Amino acid sequence: MRIDGLQYANWSEKIFRQLREGRVDAVHVTIAYHETFRETVLNFERWNRWFETYSDLIMKGTSAGDIDVARKTNRTAIFFGFQNPSPIEDDIGLIEILHTLGARFMQLTYNNQSLLATGCYEAEDTGITRMGKQVIKEMNRVGLVIDMSHSADRSTIEAAELSERPIAITHANPFEWSPALRNKKDDVIRAVTQNGGMLGFSLYPHHLKDKSACTLQSFSEMVARAADTYGVAHLGIGSDLCQDQPDSVVEWMRTGRWTKDIDFGEGSAAAPGFPAMPNWFQDNRDFGALETGLRDVGMTAQEVAAIMGGNWYRFFNENFDAQQP
Repeated sequence: MRIDGLQYANWSEKIFRQLREGRVDAVHVTIAYHETFRETVLNFERWNRWFETYSDLIMKGTSAGDIDVARKTNRTAIFFGFQNPSPIEDDIGLIEILHTLGARFMQLTYNNQSLLATGCYEAEDTGITRMGKQVIKEMNRVGLVIDMSHSADRSTIEAAELSERPIAITHANPFEWSPALRNKKDDVIRAVTQNGGMLGFSLYPHHLKDKSACTLQSFSEMVARAADTYGVAHLGIGSDLCQDQPDSVVEWMRTGRWTKDIDFGEGSAAAPGFPAMPNWFQDNRDFGALETGLRDVGMTAQEVAAIMGGNWYRFFNENFDAQQP
């Protein structure tokens, strides 16, 4: 089983076919960065048309059982999430509505301070806000997973402690391996995993040691060390693949509507666009290379299967449904 914990590709028939060629059974797809509720609904609508047009390749996923259906019918199950709480605006009631529409993940922040928590690019991390605490309770209730991939340290630890259900860091790597602002320090990863949560390893070059030149061996050794440190049951892949996106999309991701300036974020003024992917992972057809790399550094077949999809499957199965009263 192969499940990817996060992608933001420029979706097309080509990529849907590559998902099948790579035998990717399910993928968590970002459908909102800075969109309002209404704009997010339009994104759901666009995906509904794709589900109609490419019904032989993809299907909508809302539960782990949909992955079983996808596997039996040779399709990829698409699960939806937001990298920012902007789709709920300032209305906690929209959480249940968005879950009903098909959302299964929501980040409490995207780099900046939000109404809910602090992003990893802020100088001061004030933790989970008053509204954030209420939103966490409501997300727990309906089955919308809390994602802290772009959140600051204190906010992430507090979210893991406040949440009655496990949370996720869907796409990041250990800070000690690659000290990027977006990567997570040991105490942050422990707070998430010790509460039953998941860490999805990112293949986005800004999160990798040696960036685009990162080797498969280096990446695989990092995964193996994390398995020894945090337990293999809490780890998966969250590739953060942004395939075929124009560089203008990076500007939308980082800048949104909050500034008139260009925010280069993890890039630089000299290279503001998307970085080149490592040569061993160019698109969804390369998931087999990850399995090979993990086996080559000594991980067992059972451990590799867990990281490549089994752990995400269990997490989806336990966290996408509403809490029982």
